[in-house]
Amino acid sequence: MGEPRGSLVGLEIGRVAEVLWQGTSGPGRRGSGYRVSEQHVLTSAHIVAGQVSALRVRFEADRPAEWATSARVALCSEAADLALLEMADTPPLSAGVLAHPRFAGVPDIDATLQVSAVGFPLFKMRTAVVGSGHVEPEAAARYRDSCHLDGRVSVLSNRREGTLEVSVSPPADEVDPWRSPWEGMSGAAVWYGEAIIGVMARHHRADGLNRLAACRVSRWYEVLRDEELELMRRHAGLPRSLPCAGEPAPFVLPPRLLSHLSPAEIWQLTDAIVVLPAVRRPDGLDSVLEESDPLLAVQRPRDSRLRSEVHGLLLTCRRYPGTFGTLVDALRNWEQGSDEVRQVERAVERLALKYG
Repeated sequence: MGEPRGSLVGLEIGRVAEVLWQGTSGPGRRGSGYRVSEQHVLTSAHIVAGQVSALRVRFEADRPAEWATSARVALCSEAADLALLEMADTPPLSAGVLAHPRFAGVPDIDATLQVSAVGFPLFKMRTAVVGSGHVEPEAAARYRDSCHLDGRVSVLSNRREGTLEVSVSPPADEVDPWRSPWEGMSGAAVWYGEAIIGVMARHHRADGLNRLAACRVSRWYEVLRDEELELMRRHAGLPRSLPCAGEPAPFVLPPRLLSHLSPAEIWQLTDAIVVLPAVRRPDGLDSVLEESDPLLAVQRPRDSRLRSEVHGLLLTCRRYPGTFGTLVDALRNWEQGSDEVRQVERAVERLALKYG
C-alpha cells in the first residue's frame, strides 16, 4: 500500500484532548484523547476505569484557545480498551455540530503504513519558570507538552492481540525505571491519512522504546456488544461496515446542508429518494429509519402519500443538523450501490458543492 490518496480532514489539533482522571483513592491518571463529536471524546478504557472522583478533559492547554470541562464515562470496554467520554460543557463559541472523523481498518497484507498521532507522554514533562528575575521555587510550573508522533505500522504484527505495532523514534532516555516514558500516550487516535485506524493502548517494554501498540478499530467490531457499537455509531460516527485504509473516503455531507436548500431543491431530493427500491417497498421507510436515527423515526410526519412523507422527512432533517447524513448512510446500506442510490448521491454532491 502506498501513501493515502488526497485526504479530506484528518487529524485536527484543536480536537486533541488531555484526559485527567482522579480516583477516589491513590494517584490520578493522565492520558490522551480525541474529540469525535460536539460532546464526545474518544480515549482508552484503562485510563478511566475504576471509581472516579473527578474526570476532566482539556484542550489547547496554555494556548489562547484553551478550554476544559468535566466529563462522564458514556462507554468503557475493557475488552476493546476503548472509552467514550461525554463532556459536560463545550465552549460558547463552538461552531455547531462537529463532523465525525472517518474510521478505517487495515488489510492483512504485507504492507507498512505511515501513521501519525498526538498525545501527552511522560517524557514530554517540562518545567516552566513563571515571570522573570529572581523566581521562588514554587513559581516553577510542571506540565506535559504535546508529542506529534510520526511512525509506521507493520500491518501483520500483533494480529493475535488485536493491536497495531507502531514503530516510532524512541525517547533518548528512560524517565523512570518503573514507568514507561510513553505513559500518557494511551488514548491518542492513530491516523492513516484522513482516517482513524486505531487508538494507542500500551507500551510493551520487551518491544523496546521504539514500538507501541494501538488497538485496531476493526477489533471493536469483534468485541464490543451491540449496544456499545450503537453508541459508537451515534456519538463517534463509527460506520456499520468498516472501509479499508487507503480506500477513497465516501462523500461527506455538511451537517447543515438542508438549511441552505430552496423549496424546489428539497423537492428534487424528495423525488430522487422516492424511487429507491428500499423506500418503495412496504414499510420500507420505517426499516431504513430504524438504521438511521430514532429521532427521525419519532419526529417525522406520517402521510399515506409516499412523496409527501419523504418530503416531510427531509424537512424534519433540516430541523436537526447531522440527521440527513445518517439517513443517506442508511439508504446507502440498504441499496448496496444501486443505480437509484447513485442518483441520490450525485444530487446531494451537486448541492453540497453549490453551497460549499
